[in-house]
Order: sequence, then structure tokens, then C-alpha cells
Amino acid sequence: MKNLIQRNQIIEYSLKLNSTNLSPLRSGNISLRVTENDIEGYIITPSGKKYETLKPEDIVFMSLNDVEEKNDSVNKPSSEWRFHRDIYINKKEAHAIVHAHSPHATAVSSHRKPIPPFHYMIALAGGEDIKCAEYATFGTEELSKNIIKALENRSACLMSNHGQVAFGKNLEDAFELAQEIENICHQYTIALKLGEPKILSFEEMRKVLDKAKNYKKG
Repeated sequence: MKNLIQRNQIIEYSLKLNSTNLSPLRSGNISLRVTENDIEGYIITPSGKKYETLKPEDIVFMSLNDVEEKNDSVNKPSSEWRFHRDIYINKKEAHAIVHAHSPHATAVSSHRKPIPPFHYMIALAGGEDIKCAEYATFGTEELSKNIIKALENRSACLMSNHGQVAFGKNLEDAFELAQEIENICHQYTIALKLGEPKILSFEEMRKVLDKAKNYKKG
């Protein structure tokens, strides 16, 4: 079986979606950019299967050229395969994607507003705020287009009335960013209980963004 290590990685992090409560039961999905038989594409979690039952052969390979749901697997890919494909096409730096229905990110996304820079850790997503993609039915091309727009100059965004999506150079990086987004959303909901939080200035966030480039390097 091709890309066995990567398939097992997807299963490992899919189980973490549940164990960390980042995404309960069957919700959310995970993918990795790969090449199979000289075809550029990605492997993604299947539709509707509990993560605890996943086996390497359940993970679905999709070509970046696929414009419809077609693959060589007996399983259907996640219903959100379109935005995974489009992120890989539009973001060459993206090698792994985590989409989660995490509780606080989903709650904030229901207000269909970006998260302003109430805390400097907002910069981890790549910009002065965290955008919220406009609402569209799950699995649609319209939703994918909305997500790509919200990810402009960013590596994570909220999805209106839906959840969040984050990408990174590997699965560990993407999963950690998704956890950071969930934590930021949790902090934001707490701050709002006290009233409107004070917002960091554009100038301050530019300083933070410059420093954030080396944040994970120590």
C-alpha cells in the first residue's frame, strides 16, 4: 500500500480530534499532500466513518485534478474534499490540513465575524485578525471559494456556522494551529462576557507578526 506511513499519521491525528475534543465523533476531517503513481494529490479521511474504526486502506487518495468525487477506494472521501483540494492548489506551503468542529471556534463562527486582535496570539494564523469565511452549504464549491478568500495571507480561518480549518507544513503543525485557534476562540468568548475587549493597534500587530515568524523556532 502506498503512503502507508502518511495514512497511519492521518489515523493517529484523527483519533486526536476525538481525544482532545477538538472535533467529536465523526465530525471534522484531515488530509495530507502526497504523490501516488506520479500523480500529485492528497489523502483524506473517508466520509462517515468513526475515527476509532479507521484502517490505512480506508484513507482515500484524491488527485489535485479531480473536479468531482472519484477515486479508486471503496470509501467516499470526506464531503469537504473540495476545499482540501483547493487549499493545496492555492497554498503551495500547505502540506497538511485539519478541519474541526471545535466547540468554541464553532460558537464564534456562528456570529459570522472575524476575531479582532484582542490578543497577540492572533498572529499565529498569519494576519492581524482571524477571518471568518462566508456561509455556504458544506461540501460545496461555493464554500471552498469562501474559505480560500478568508485564508488570504493566512494559514487558518473560521467557517461561518460550521467550525474552523488550519493548514501547516506537516500534520503536527496543522493540528497544533487548530488547537491554538480553538484556544483563542475560547479566550475571546470569555473576554466578551466582560464586555468588548480592548483591541491591539494595527502597528502593534505588525510588530507581533514580525516576531511571530520566529515563534516556533524558539
